[in-house]
Amino acid sequence: MTVRTCELRRWAALAVCAVAAQGALAQDMGKLLATGGVSQVEGAGGGGLTPWALITGYGTADSYGANLHATRLQTQDYALAGYGVAVGIADRVELSLASQELTGALAPLDRLRIRQDIVGVKVRLAGDAVYDQAFAMPQVALGLQYKRNKGVAGLDALGVSSVTQLGAKRTSGTDLYASATKLYLAHSLLLNGTLRLTKANQMGLLGFGGDRRDQYQAMAEASAAYLLTRKLVLGAEYRMKPHNLGVDHERAYQDVFLAYFPNRQLSLTAAYVALGDITIFNPARQRGWYLSAQVGF
Repeated sequence: MTVRTCELRRWAALAVCAVAAQGALAQDMGKLLATGGVSQVEGAGGGGLTPWALITGYGTADSYGANLHATRLQTQDYALAGYGVAVGIADRVELSLASQELTGALAPLDRLRIRQDIVGVKVRLAGDAVYDQAFAMPQVALGLQYKRNKGVAGLDALGVSSVTQLGAKRTSGTDLYASATKLYLAHSLLLNGTLRLTKANQMGLLGFGGDRRDQYQAMAEASAAYLLTRKLVLGAEYRMKPHNLGVDHERAYQDVFLAYFPNRQLSLTAAYVALGDITIFNPARQRGWYLSAQVGF
């Protein structure tokens, strides 16, 4: 087990202990299967690419839940590995911590390595996706994700050690988002829409702001998921992206995913992803696969 994984586990344990110390919550797993979502690539509860208004874990309003996740995304020229921890408190507040590493596979970026850490907070403001079946009101949540880029390795020949040398204005930034999720139990259908204010380039892996643009922009994200069975979910996602950098012809992300929930302690997700261009150094549109595993209580 890596040092970083141990740190994430300690972080989750500390968060849960802080909740339990209040004496007001007792751990349960009373929420319906799959209603905590899976772990989004930046650590929040939701789909693979975009957060949902659902709070991670299976703890009810009188409880809490936590999970660990690991993900791997592979295209023809790049790989993105990630892992993290998330805690849901009283089905109202979600705290998450995630780490990502982007690596290259094709020259001149075959030695590329970029890392970033992400701290997330999400708060459910209104609605209940499960119990408000008789109403049109979706479950609504606000969230933020603070991201800190940890530098660029493997581009010594190009003299690049920071994303600011690629045109980014800064190495850290905060995304703000609002999500609305509606679950139609009678039709086995979940719909989600998210509006994100962001300056992030490639989710922050290439920094924040750029030579083309350096202001917050509103980016729309959408998800649809259909319950094929009680344990198997088929869905698709779309995520708009800004285009701040001249060296990065950034385009929208898209995926089609299949998530399996054998029980409340485990979920497995596989997806086909289309990520568009990443940089002008490898200009091919990036397509590939995504795998994620989540374990929790």
